[in-house]
Amino acid sequence: MIDVTIQNFEAEVIAASMNTPVLVDFWAPWCGPCKSLGPILEKLEVAYEGRFKLVKINSDEEQQLAGAFGIKSIPTCILLMGGQPVDGFMGALPESKVREFLDRRLPGEHELAAEAEAQEAQQHLEAGDIHAAQARLAEALATNPGNDDIRFDLVKLLISTGQLGPAAAELAPALSRIPVSLRFEALSHWLNAMEFAATDPRGTWPVERFDERIAANKRDFETRFAKGRVLMARGEWPAAMDELLEIIMRDKSWDDAAPRKTVVAILELMTPPKPKAAEQATGKTAGGIELAGKGAIQEDPQSALVSSYRRKLSMMLN
Repeated sequence: MIDVTIQNFEAEVIAASMNTPVLVDFWAPWCGPCKSLGPILEKLEVAYEGRFKLVKINSDEEQQLAGAFGIKSIPTCILLMGGQPVDGFMGALPESKVREFLDRRLPGEHELAAEAEAQEAQQHLEAGDIHAAQARLAEALATNPGNDDIRFDLVKLLISTGQLGPAAAELAPALSRIPVSLRFEALSHWLNAMEFAATDPRGTWPVERFDERIAANKRDFETRFAKGRVLMARGEWPAAMDELLEIIMRDKSWDDAAPRKTVVAILELMTPPKPKAAEQATGKTAGGIELAGKGAIQEDPQSALVSSYRRKLSMMLN
């Protein structure tokens, strides 16, 4: 348990909730029910062995925080996950009811184990150990097959390292759902491009050979699309989108809009993951707390590139 103020709120609540659920207990020294609830929460924090973190905010002293969360009576408890409030309760509940609340929201032990393995995988990736990262992600997915984030990371790693068969096998469960998630559909397009480049004779063509054919016939969409897919497989994604946009400009519906779908897939794959920091461009935390001294947040180059191609695609379609 830790006491939180406006000074350490960002680190102890918002940032901490990105990795571990944080239960915020709004209380005051004069509040009788708060005195009965507090020990129950502290007991459960120990009993749950790290499945959540308990913090306490004195609503009398931290009125800005209490106001930001709309606290109207105390005790009030708010559970944050991923920087956002997800649930809460008011009043001094008995221990059994607090347990019900926690069990309804907190990840189970197998989910925590999977997340820990996924975090280890990320560390291996950052260290350049692809083999260890893949092993950890596979273990994490086996522990928690329903975790789409882990499945996405594993399939992405398998495709990027040319393990197309295993990638297709791990991707299949996600593609069987209706509707298919955009990010898994994007992986499917990437996998298809890799398989095309590996099996079609044009997969080994130099760019110049494609360009010779296209120069002879600007509407040779089959060659343009093949070039786009080969460039996608080679990791030259902006160049691939440039070629695909040429098709869209001339015929938006060609081949059941396959070029458009492929551009959308590339944009999804190129989009940087959302930062775990909870600050927004408004200078507020995810909890809506004003932060002093925050400078203008600059768009990173990758996001800027994605934004520019989204605009290009929009212009072609309108």
